[in-house]
Amino acid sequence: MGVARADTHEKDVFERIFHPERIAIVGVSANGAGFGGWMMGSLLEMGYAGTIYPVNPRGGMVRGMKIYPRIEDIPEDIDFVIIAVPAEQVPETLDAALRKGAAGAEILSAGFRETGTDGGMALEKAVVERAKQGIRVIGPNCFGVYCPGSGLTLMPGPDLSRESGPVAFLSQSGGMSIDFAHMGRWMGVRFSKVISFGNGADLRETELLRYLGDDPETGVVAMYVEGVQEGRLFFDVLREVGEKKPVVIYKGGLSDAGNRAVLSHTASLGGSGVIWKSLMRQCNVVPVVDLMEMAETTLALSRLPGQVYRGIVVTGGGGALGVGACDAAESFGLELPRLEQSLSDRILSVLPKPGSSALNPIDVGNPYVDPGTLKKALLMAAEDDRVDIQVLIQLLYHFEHFAKDIEGVSVKDVVPIQVLADAMKDVVEKTGKPVVVVLPNNVRDISKMGVEEMIRAVRNAFLERHIPVFDDLTGALRAIGHVSRYYETKQRRR
Repeated sequence: MGVARADTHEKDVFERIFHPERIAIVGVSANGAGFGGWMMGSLLEMGYAGTIYPVNPRGGMVRGMKIYPRIEDIPEDIDFVIIAVPAEQVPETLDAALRKGAAGAEILSAGFRETGTDGGMALEKAVVERAKQGIRVIGPNCFGVYCPGSGLTLMPGPDLSRESGPVAFLSQSGGMSIDFAHMGRWMGVRFSKVISFGNGADLRETELLRYLGDDPETGVVAMYVEGVQEGRLFFDVLREVGEKKPVVIYKGGLSDAGNRAVLSHTASLGGSGVIWKSLMRQCNVVPVVDLMEMAETTLALSRLPGQVYRGIVVTGGGGALGVGACDAAESFGLELPRLEQSLSDRILSVLPKPGSSALNPIDVGNPYVDPGTLKKALLMAAEDDRVDIQVLIQLLYHFEHFAKDIEGVSVKDVVPIQVLADAMKDVVEKTGKPVVVVLPNNVRDISKMGVEEMIRAVRNAFLERHIPVFDDLTGALRAIGHVSRYYETKQRRR
């Protein structure tokens, strides 16, 4: 049975929610303090280009703008309302927003169903009743919406990236949503939309997932789920969206203790681990177990070509790293094919001696090998038809010893950052095979802040050339394995 598509009216509603031209923020005080004021400040710092109408019964001015005592006093209709007032005032605020033509609302306020009280349940029921009258509600008890394309941001998220990308994230946890958005900025994950829906009184996992499945701005959907409503419908939507684009799910609350925690967090039931694993397998979902794995997986899904990866070449300095690569690769469905002797000899001829080997993994012998040599080695390794992707490990923290001997020079000055990144970009372009870079940092004490700065600069240089970077080899191989399994299953089911 197929799943109903979003009609034109629904698409228009979502467009007005994610790209609003006029926003009312209810609960903004004249001194800018409180959730409403913080959200207003965040929107301004993000560069939201539409019109903001702050609302507070006391009136006044804030940031040079008039504060309207009531929503009804705003001189024109609005698209979206952000609500940060006590829970008891939320239903009447939604009534006023409806009269002003708002298509949607996000309710930052807590004090609803998650309290477990009769009063909280009644207030959430009142929210649901307003939603049925025509205003779609995100929340309550949420952090809101982050949409870089329009300048919407989560609370508190004034410093998130303004660069849009293909990853969408649906989260029942506000904290998880803002954490992932922050991680995305430095890791290179770029978002189309991040939606923290909290209690999910109206809009929640199933309907939002269906929307994102058809959203042309979204190529990968990630989800943090504590519990779902309408399990059968969720299954149908998940299966259909999973056929069109990758869906990554971090399921919270599968243990007994976790189940208790999610009940008090968003009043959800965690559900059976066996059922969830079966559901995700049937729907070709990519399952992850924590936030870092979710971030690494979405990085790979959004930065690597969508295809099956089997054979990899791992190049770096250190024999033990190579052994670890071989062992880890197999556990993620990958393999390191032994290179033909003639090819291995050619690669070895350009590497420093002694100490290098080139059968795969390719051990370059020391961490100071110049980018030109690395480029030659990777170009030759890609000639093997069994190789689908290459991994370059760079232990750049060793360069610190060079900088110590030169007065006024930092480690960032002695690492050939741009030349190295350009070299790997050339490898990708000339071979048509992707390269993934791993940048471990094993010297993280406070005296090594210069090393940390250098590694971050190197990461940025690679990301600017669309080459994904990981902190460790296991994370990189696991992410590549996730990409490969998704597309392999998708091909098999056609």
